[in-house]
Amino acid sequence: MPDLSSRTVAFLATDGFEESELAKPRKALDDAGATTHIVSPKSGSIKAWASTDWGDSYDVDKTLANADASDYDMLVLPGGQINPDKLRLEKEAVAFVKAFANAGKPVAAICHGPWLLVEADLVRGKRVTSFASIQTDLKNAGAQWVDEEVVEDGQFITSRKPDDIPAFNKAIISRLGTTAG
Repeated sequence: MPDLSSRTVAFLATDGFEESELAKPRKALDDAGATTHIVSPKSGSIKAWASTDWGDSYDVDKTLANADASDYDMLVLPGGQINPDKLRLEKEAVAFVKAFANAGKPVAAICHGPWLLVEADLVRGKRVTSFASIQTDLKNAGAQWVDEEVVEDGQFITSRKPDDIPAFNKAIISRLGTTAG
């Protein structure tokens, strides 16, 4: 496993993120030595969705107003249906995603997380995957949608669902280990 002690990763989330899609990748990155921050439109804490009901609360490390993409090496977009649907209505959240893309930094999105990539107009011509229910949205935004565990296309890493988290974690750790610091 690469040493990620010099790497910092932002997780963009708000109330309703799928708990496993933030907690498990964050733990994997933390275990590899990376510094991880939850970035959210609001301060305090945000509440997870855990499969079928509300989950735990997580402390926000930085608000979007105080976060800068230049401080991070990678962006992770957890899914859940509620989280990305709320975030794509936040101009600051969409701008934060675009800032990573414009800087050529890796952006990883799982489940419904690619909705933010659609909103930021970043999937045109890209090969991606997602939760199956948003494949039409991705196709309509110009993406080539495929039903695969993990898809990497340029700076983007996408996965379908919580069952794919082990492969998603492996891909983001590998990418972060090879990204220039």
